[in-house]
Amino acid sequence: MEQMKKSSHEDKTIESAMIFDQQTNDHFPNQFIWPKDHLSQTSTEKLNEKVIDLQGFLSHDKEATLHAANLVKESCISHGFFQVVNHGVDLDMLALVQEHGHAFFKLPLTEKLKCKQKEGSVVGFASGHAQRFREKLPWKELLTFEYHENGPDEVVAEFFNAMGTQYKETGLIFQKFCRTMNKLALDLLDLLEISLGVDGHNHNYYRKLYDDAVSIVRCNHYPQCNKPDLTFGVGPHCDPTTLTILYQDLVGGLEVFVDNKWKSVQPHRDALVINIGDTFTALSNGKYKSCLHRVSVNSLSPRLSLVFFLCPKGDRELKAPQELVEKDGKKEYPDFTWGEFLQFTQKNHRADENTLQLFTKWLLTSKNHNA
Repeated sequence: MEQMKKSSHEDKTIESAMIFDQQTNDHFPNQFIWPKDHLSQTSTEKLNEKVIDLQGFLSHDKEATLHAANLVKESCISHGFFQVVNHGVDLDMLALVQEHGHAFFKLPLTEKLKCKQKEGSVVGFASGHAQRFREKLPWKELLTFEYHENGPDEVVAEFFNAMGTQYKETGLIFQKFCRTMNKLALDLLDLLEISLGVDGHNHNYYRKLYDDAVSIVRCNHYPQCNKPDLTFGVGPHCDPTTLTILYQDLVGGLEVFVDNKWKSVQPHRDALVINIGDTFTALSNGKYKSCLHRVSVNSLSPRLSLVFFLCPKGDRELKAPQELVEKDGKKEYPDFTWGEFLQFTQKNHRADENTLQLFTKWLLTSKNHNA
């Protein structure tokens, strides 16, 4: 019986991956078709979002830091999305990581399956999330692994080494990418803390929650699609994680929900995209919005994105700073651990725009039941 489950799990991944190579104009697979009410909400406007220069902040210039913090605050109160330049991340390194990402997804399926996701895990290669869902599948392939801030340097490298020694260089390059992104993520937490006015005894409050982070890193590949008007690369959702740092190619496709409409994001060659996630919404006591976004696909060019999802250690208790709660006069969300939230998104609920609210109800119900 167990063997049958494993076979079925693998078959779904293989079937989904093969569809990308065998699509025709005559037939489009039903499991990738999204509801008309989602598809009818087309994006016709460009998002005029803030592109924030971090150079002054990273060099500890007080005036530049306050300016950047004010821009961050404005964006996070409105929609939870902004882009950053002069972020300290080596652009040549990003281009090299992107090159290795493209090379991975061009591999034969038999090679990619050497690191396929195991049932119940978020780590490894997957196609369209077919191993988790039966409908509304995203038109993408993904490669996911974990980055342990305080773990051995070779954790990510070993992930690729498991595929074979020929992938050692890829592993080392992604390891460097993870270290760099983790540093930027912690710096951004400091900037968010300043923007929220958290100070005094709570200095570095957020950074301390992530001093032993176990983050999620993902490489997304969106193949060309013959019927882009029937599906999404990723459907509308908010990231349940804390912060999302994304490096994308210049193909475009990312869209953000702002002012009750979908707006397209224009890629900037040297910029990194920053999304506020559900976890930070809770940590800000609801002041900052989790970014509602989606990804469209096209019939002309594949798209690749590199994503670093900042996550705390699974058993770390998460709660908003007490001074924010006192200023607001109300605690918006119960204390929780990332392990509880991750379990909810993997076993109870598919991430969408209501994940945090539904998780809160689920958590309170669970705790009352166990009391």
